[in-house]
Amino acid sequence: MFQLLKPGHVIPFMRLALPATIFSCCVILLCVFSLATRGLNWGLDFTGGTIVEVNFPEPANLDAVRSALNGQHIEGAVVQHFGSTRDVLIRLAPKGDVNQQQLATAVTTAAKQVAADAKLTRIEFVGPAVGAELAQSGFMAIVASLLCILAYVGFRFEWRMATGAVLSLAHDVLVTLGVFSWFQFEFDLTVLAAVLTVVGYSLNDTIVVFDRVRENARRLRKGEMREIIDISMTETLSRTLITSGTTLFTVVALFVMGGALIHGFATALLIGIGFGTYSSIYVASAWAMYLKVKREHLLPTEVEKDESGVESL
Repeated sequence: MFQLLKPGHVIPFMRLALPATIFSCCVILLCVFSLATRGLNWGLDFTGGTIVEVNFPEPANLDAVRSALNGQHIEGAVVQHFGSTRDVLIRLAPKGDVNQQQLATAVTTAAKQVAADAKLTRIEFVGPAVGAELAQSGFMAIVASLLCILAYVGFRFEWRMATGAVLSLAHDVLVTLGVFSWFQFEFDLTVLAAVLTVVGYSLNDTIVVFDRVRENARRLRKGEMREIIDISMTETLSRTLITSGTTLFTVVALFVMGGALIHGFATALLIGIGFGTYSSIYVASAWAMYLKVKREHLLPTEVEKDESGVESL
């Protein structure tokens, strides 16, 4: 296996556990403050509104489309390419005094001002009640995933490690939401999907580290738990960096070349994968250490036999 470090060299990760914990707490406080004061810039998937797709015979000029929409008194529309430069996606905020048919007529008129052969291919209305239900369902999905992860890691490893893993995942989710709140990036269903993806990806790194910690706790007969964690994270560092690096290459390609429609998705993944790699070291493992996880907690339960040959714990 390819190794970035020479065998036998151990990086003292846990020496920086306290400064890293202070840094993480400060970041989380800033994120919570931003979420409490600024909130999220909810997309039309959550607030409700109208989504219109228009097909043009030639590559469309988005500025011309916006000007034509303004001429039809449709203001504040989000206009972007969808799939190709000839397909345009128009997102309209909800308006109580305008029905769907009126919007379709106005958008079609604006599109034909840009190109006479423009065609309206789809119009979809999302009501505020449906948007609120989607937001609640998304929040419940994140909470349910964290609880299931807590139960699984607690059963598979040890409750102190499970607590560290869930804190790590909550850290990644809060940081991602906090960045979107601070910069007021649009938060839609694609971003929610990215947040759930980040939870799974970050857990994968944490499980790999914890599995090596458990293995070394059983194999190494000397050394404190801090040293075992340092050895385990050093041994898995090459795998972590290579996996995260190759994933980031793909995400950066999506961010640069994917277009506006998945820009939020790629942004959330960039933030989540970066902080997920950090949190698997300085949140999950550090908190397991703070909770006094010991070698004895990771050793297999010994089974003894009485004189009759019956096994007992």
